Parts: sequence; C-alpha cells; structure tokens
Amino acid sequence: MTKAKTGIVMMNLGGPANLDQVEPFLLELFADREIIQLPLQRWLGPFIARRRTPKVKRLYQSIGGGSPILGYTEAQGRGMVERLDRLSPATAPHRFYVAFRYVPPKSEDALRAMHADGVKRAVAFTQYPQFSCSTTGSSLNELWRAAARTGLRDAFEWSVIDRWPVHDGFIAAMTDTVREGLEQFDPADRDRAVILFSAHSLPLDVIDRGDSYPQEVGAGVQRVVERLGAPNPYLLAYQSDVGPVRWLGPSTEQVIRRLGARGEKRVLVVPIAFTSDHIETLSELDREYGEVAHRAGISHYKRAPALNDRPRFLDALADIVREHLASGLPYSSQYRERCAGCSNPQCRNILNPIVTAAQQAGDGQERLTVGR
Repeated sequence: MTKAKTGIVMMNLGGPANLDQVEPFLLELFADREIIQLPLQRWLGPFIARRRTPKVKRLYQSIGGGSPILGYTEAQGRGMVERLDRLSPATAPHRFYVAFRYVPPKSEDALRAMHADGVKRAVAFTQYPQFSCSTTGSSLNELWRAAARTGLRDAFEWSVIDRWPVHDGFIAAMTDTVREGLEQFDPADRDRAVILFSAHSLPLDVIDRGDSYPQEVGAGVQRVVERLGAPNPYLLAYQSDVGPVRWLGPSTEQVIRRLGARGEKRVLVVPIAFTSDHIETLSELDREYGEVAHRAGISHYKRAPALNDRPRFLDALADIVREHLASGLPYSSQYRERCAGCSNPQCRNILNPIVTAAQQAGDGQERLTVGR
C-alpha cells in the first residue's frame, strides 16, 4: 500500500454500532465533564446511563440495531480523499481516519493507523460544522491526550479545522436538502410550510461561559435561508436534552407543539448541525417528534434529508480541507480565543504538544509549509 502523505482525522462523537455498545457508550458520555457537567457526577453519571440504557437500546433496535454513523463517516471520508487527490496533488496521497469519542475507532486507533501508514502531515478535521467546547473542543482535547498515551506526541505535523458553519459548500449542500424537503409538500401549499431548523442542544452552563455554538448555528441558518430564497417562515430550535441540568432552548419538541397549537399544518424539520443520519434524525426527529406533530394536529410533518454521502457535500468536505491546506495556517483565528468563563486549562491550549508555536507570522499565527 502506498504511504499516505497527508492524514485527515475525522472527529465526531460516534454512536453504538450494535446493542452491546449502548451501555458502555452512555457510561462514557455521562462521565465526561467536557460534554456535560452533573452534580455528584461520579455517582449520578453512571446512574443516569444505566437507567437510560434499556430505553436507548430499544431506540437503536428500532433503527436497525445500531447507529449508521460509522458507515456514513467512512463513505464521506472516501469521497473526500478521492476528490482531494485531484484537487491538491501537492499534498497527495490523502488518507482519512475516523476518531470517535466513546466507541471504536477512537483517537488512539486513528493515531496508530496514521503512524503505521507513514503519515507525517496530519489534519484534525472536526465533523461538527459549528464549534463548541463540548463537541469539537472536547474531541481535540481527547486527541491530544491520546497522542500522549500512545507515545505519538511528536510523530505528526498537525493543523486543525475547528469549524466551518458558513462555508459556501456546506451551505449549498444544506440548501439542497431543504429544497428536496420542501418538494415533499403539495406545490399549492409548499410556500406555507414552516421550516424548523433543529440543532443539538447544549447545557446552558456551557453557553453561559461564552461558547460560540448558538451564534454559529444561527449564522448557518441565515445563510441557508438567504440562499434558498423561498418565502417560507423559519425557526430555529434545539433537541436531545437529557439529564437534570438546564439546556439551550427553545426545544424542538416544544416548538412543534406550539406550531400545532396555533394551527400550522405543514412543518419541515431540517437537521442543521448533523452531517449524517443517526439516532437523533432516524428516531428522535422522524419518529418521536413525528408523533408529537401528529398529536399537535400537524397533518404534514416532513424532514429534510441528511447530508450523508451526497456528492455536493463530499465536494464541500474536500474543498474545506483543500482551502485549509493551501492556507498554511494551523487553525482558525477564532480557535485561539478561549471562552470568557473557561475553567478548563487544556481547552484551546495553543501550546499543546500537537499544535506547537513554531514560527510566528505577522498576523500572530504560525504557518505550515504545505506539500513538502
């Protein structure tokens, strides 16, 4: 096998591939204070995880026995590197590596595979379009920790793609899904359908510290609506809140109920923060909220398709990486700025052993030589 010149680590939360992975996944999730902070977390986290396991297993059973996110991420990675090899021959051949948080393949797996493949230039590429300390930030922190655990701290020349909420390719691909979603309505009534953008919620204490996630989600929604150019009213709400803490709202479920109460009959829900189908789309949006909509009197409840392995989205992923490699920058300018109330000493530490302060450019960012 030809050695890879550039490795691209596709970071995401992941999901249980089978029912046996559900409880370990939940135990790690509710134990992770970078994702969610609970009172008495050492005891309450495992209690919540084990209490939720039977219900969550039933949900995964209803969508085929496991999450499809690994398959979609691998398909996205294959399409991305095929395009990159054509678009950026100076950094080719490219190879992708999946790094999930709580299920295999994890960060250690990606790092060891890259080392075995002879990779020297590596890109940590978040698969969350919108940055949050609890998603992209925690994934990067875990990647840095895994590098230390595996003895690979100095094995790669790293850079980071830490956000892409308004990238033209992403917005174009999202707009395509909204158009397809609207085509599910009768043409005579299509313009009256309410477009409900839905993003994963975050605990309010994360937002109160200054996390940029809500602004980045909102910016993406606005770009999609402008590109769509349709007369439909639109709203933004948040889903998937769990546990005894306050969450960012309004909740998608509450908004659906309120739309029904005021007489709306047509709603198109759009997953704006998810790049592939998984339990939040296939179960929560499609089934759980579909039932909520039916009970609320919404006769036409539809969902826009997920991005998955749609060619236009694969084009976007490749273009995001190509632009990043060509820039020579190790991360976005915003990555350096910690939240005003940040209490995590590791979060966005630009002096970590991966992103090293090598040569300072005039704009304050070190630059990398691409294609060597």
